[in-house]
Amino acid sequence: MQEKILILDFGSQFTQLIARRVRELNIYCEIHPFNHVPAIDDSVKGVILSGSPYSVRQEDALHYDFKTIHGKLPLLGVCYGAQYMAHFGGGEVMASSTREYGRANLDYIKPGNPLFKQIPQHSQVWMSHADTISRIADDYEVIASTETVKVAAYQIKDTQTYGIQFHPEVTHSIDGKQLLQNFLVDICGCTQDWTPDSFVETTVAALREKLGDDKVVLGLSGGVDSSVAAVLLHQAIGKNLHCIFVDNGLLRKDEFESVLESYKHMGLNIKGVDAKQRFYDALSGLSDPEKKRKAIGRVFIEVFDDEAHQVQDVKWLGQGTIYPDVIESVSVKGPSATIKSHHNVGGLPDFMKLKVVEPLNTLFKDEVRRVGKTLKIDDNILGRHPFPGPGLAIRILGEITPEKVAILQEADAIYINNLRSAGVYDKVWQAGAIYLPVQSVGVMGDERTYENVVCLRAVESLDGMTADWCHLPYDLLAKISNEIINNVKGINRVVYDISSKPPATIEWE
Repeated sequence: MQEKILILDFGSQFTQLIARRVRELNIYCEIHPFNHVPAIDDSVKGVILSGSPYSVRQEDALHYDFKTIHGKLPLLGVCYGAQYMAHFGGGEVMASSTREYGRANLDYIKPGNPLFKQIPQHSQVWMSHADTISRIADDYEVIASTETVKVAAYQIKDTQTYGIQFHPEVTHSIDGKQLLQNFLVDICGCTQDWTPDSFVETTVAALREKLGDDKVVLGLSGGVDSSVAAVLLHQAIGKNLHCIFVDNGLLRKDEFESVLESYKHMGLNIKGVDAKQRFYDALSGLSDPEKKRKAIGRVFIEVFDDEAHQVQDVKWLGQGTIYPDVIESVSVKGPSATIKSHHNVGGLPDFMKLKVVEPLNTLFKDEVRRVGKTLKIDDNILGRHPFPGPGLAIRILGEITPEKVAILQEADAIYINNLRSAGVYDKVWQAGAIYLPVQSVGVMGDERTYENVVCLRAVESLDGMTADWCHLPYDLLAKISNEIINNVKGINRVVYDISSKPPATIEWE
């Protein structure tokens, strides 16, 4: 039985970061909404309560009875989680006279406390809260303080229940990883045996048991997630996996042919389907981003269903859904709500009558890549930038036409090829060109032009949840701009997007 840590999400922007830090210690964890907690069995070694945008003093505060765990399993409350246990455990939380946000230093650490093992006095931590714990109950004990926050950390006496007012998961908390290791390894007793090798071994075995001799169809995109999902399923069920790669007319230049070629040596049972015109017909006259997404999703399901029906007795649909997709698609009060409709979670039309198998739905993107390396998948596939499910349809603002797609494909190919030749492609998380519904005046030769604008986007990120714009060299941007304007008919201006996420998103639609 895979041991695990449960992280109960109260809506903090940092909840996924807690999970990532836990997994960096080779410990498996799961995020669950505070109001949808699974049954706690012997596999659960400890529980972490996340932060929250809410205050424990609000009438509509998010409530979870921590006493169901307290005294039975190690428990760590972070920020809101710490305030909640303090406030509803007999203490008091009050609004701070000044918002406690940013760097602070621990000027007191209780000697010998296991949570702070190997953490020096004056260690820098990161605070982010408007409330403060003003009083704790008699059976609570202060185990760390800063100059302005007396109860920076506490322990409920004679138990393994702890609360910390700061965020150990952010890099600004210098010894945050050590604190989490102290809690997870020393206090919870986790063995740190969750590795890519162990994931492959247990997942392939579980897939064999789950699927037996059943047939599975899977839509390949050429991206990291679907490729790794396909190889895992192939190792489990071999030729009973039927892969389908649909050309929706919204792929990058020459991508349909190059993706099919790249899978040839992998032994996958794959069929390519040219459905460009069906997608263009469905998108005709649509400008609204959500309507475009839904049209693409509808036609993809229709095309995929047509192809799946040509496979006799298929029972399962394989998907490359990863963990952030699952988390973002959980819509409850507090934790992450659905932002866009393109995640491949949330059910299938009844007419498909297929059960779903998602071998990667517990992994973050970088974990998927590490599993892919263990599976010896080609670096050209593992290193590919993420590409949106609706493809270039959400990088062409406004109505889609084959002419616009062709223009954007050419501009995008020049952009990506230059990133590769300059040796910066692998340093960028995601890059792409966006076709703007804007025309501008230009001069080419002796002629005045009135043509379109392309925007270049490149971001750095770990998992796509947050992202910073890339500071590409000016001479590289100048070279790309010149090549696009000189070689792509219909474009006379190139701009560069310097927005970060948040507040912007990576894609424009």
